[in-house]
Amino acid sequence: MSGHSKWATIKRKKALIDSKRGKIFTRVAKEIAVAAREGGADPAGNPRLRLLIDKARAANMPLDNIERAIKRGTGTTEGAHYEAHRYEGYAPNGVALIVDCLSDNKNRTVADVRHYFSKHGGRLAADGSVSWMFAYKGEVILKREKASEDAILEALLDYNLEEVQDEEDGFHVICGVSDTDIVRAAAEKAGFGVVSAEKVWKATTYAADLTEEQAQSAADFIEGLEELDDVQEIYDNLG
Repeated sequence: MSGHSKWATIKRKKALIDSKRGKIFTRVAKEIAVAAREGGADPAGNPRLRLLIDKARAANMPLDNIERAIKRGTGTTEGAHYEAHRYEGYAPNGVALIVDCLSDNKNRTVADVRHYFSKHGGRLAADGSVSWMFAYKGEVILKREKASEDAILEALLDYNLEEVQDEEDGFHVICGVSDTDIVRAAAEKAGFGVVSAEKVWKATTYAADLTEEQAQSAADFIEGLEELDDVQEIYDNLG
C-alpha cells in the first residue's frame, strides 16, 4: 500500500529548495490565523491549530509570530482577514494544477496568478476542468520513527483507510475527507507522531509520456508559482 513518484528525484530537489525559503513563516501564519478563526484560540480544543503550531515550531517560527497569528485570527488584534481561493490550470507540457491560495485581496491574487501563468507558458482553466483528474482526500502524515506500515494498518484498520504511502517525510495515510479528524485522533491515541492532518487533492490521472526535461520544466514552473505571496498549496499530476 505504498506510493512512489516517477519524478521523485525532481520533486525531492524542489522540496529541498522549498525548505530554505523564509516564506514558510508567512504561509503557516496565515493557516494559523484561519484555524484560530474557525476553531478557536485554544489548541487543546482545536486539533488543526495544535498541529499547525507544531508545524510552526518545527520550522523554528518564533513564538511571538505564532501568538500574533492566533490573535489576528480571533480578532483580538487588527490584521488581514484571509479567505481561501482556488484556481485550476496547466503548467507547461500539459501538467494539471490545482492552486490553493489564502488572500486578503482576491482581485490582487487572481491578477498575480493569471499573470504568472501567462508569462511562463502555463494556462489558467475554468473551474472543474482540471479537478476531475484529482480526488479530494484526507491525508494524515505520521512520523517515520514512531510508526511502520504494518503497525499503522493494524492500529487503524477499522477507520476506512484507503492507502498508506511510504514517503521520505513519513507515512501518508490516505482516507476519506470526512474521516480525516477521526483517523488523526486514532493515530494520536495509538502513539504515532502526527505531523499533519489535511484535506488534499490527490491526482488520479497523470500527465503521460513526459520526458525528464518536460517534467523538469513543469517542476520549475510550479516552483516559481509557489513564490507568489498568496499561494499556499499546489497539487499536480506529475505522477
